[in-house]
Amino acid sequence: MLSKINEALVWFASRHEREDGQALAEYGLLLALIAVVCILALTALGLAIAGTLSSITGSL
Repeated sequence: MLSKINEALVWFASRHEREDGQALAEYGLLLALIAVVCILALTALGLAIAGTLSSITGSL
């Protein structure tokens, strides 16, 4: 998944062709922020699912 996001980021950066390297750094920071948000969301979702499965197991 991360490689597809990276490919899309490289394609988007190549479409805008800015001469300075600042744009690529900004896109890299944006990609890192998106990755952190995804990791946090998946962690929260995993904990919620684990709690639900635990309660189901306990009621059995």
